[in-house]
Amino acid sequence: MDAPENVGIRAMELYFPRIFVGQSDLEKFDKVSSGKYTIGLGQREMAFCADNEDIASICMTVLANLLERYEINISTVGFLAVGTETLIDKSKGVKTQLMELFGANTDIEGVDVKNACFGGTQALFHAVDWVYANWQTEKRYAIVVMGDIAIYEPGAARCTGGAGAFAALIGPDALIAFDRGLRASYMVNAWDFYKPISGVSKEFPVVNGPISLASYFKALDATYKAYRDKASRIRNSG
Repeated sequence: MDAPENVGIRAMELYFPRIFVGQSDLEKFDKVSSGKYTIGLGQREMAFCADNEDIASICMTVLANLLERYEINISTVGFLAVGTETLIDKSKGVKTQLMELFGANTDIEGVDVKNACFGGTQALFHAVDWVYANWQTEKRYAIVVMGDIAIYEPGAARCTGGAGAFAALIGPDALIAFDRGLRASYMVNAWDFYKPISGVSKEFPVVNGPISLASYFKALDATYKAYRDKASRIRNSG
């Protein structure tokens, strides 16, 4: 069997909760200047979940929609990863609950990936790598699910919250393909954004805006340099 080529996104689905707050209304409630959220940040609405939804249910909804819309045979799925930083259990992963959609197909690799907003990206990379590593023997696809329910305490960051989920089918001959072997990363320890688990559970993160901004710029520069260096080596080796 030939090795897989052009592995990437073959199908995708989005889900947002039906209830939301208009950002113009939030501007008035927060008593900030008109347009600060709608024009300055380019936002119109901010979705949120009612008490009948949580991270597991919105991820299950978007995955069920993906399977149904694209008529995906569940027996052809061999990998499922979930990227999220929204936790409802310190041990049981969201992926285990999504397995209810796969019936007798219990031979599906993958777990939850947690690392702030990067967890979803890493879950996607895991899915791509799994297809490259297993396609010739398995000839099965991977699915990645990303979802979060972001809530901030009253203040400047509250308007950047929201809720939603994304699911994608990963396989060869994709319309949105990823360059194999051309990937760069940058990771250091920084205390700019975290959600500590203490005696009292809460959803609000601890945020240090200036450190976060500096960290993003430093990471962007370092990652771009590493990406260029790798691209140059690949090009010259050919």
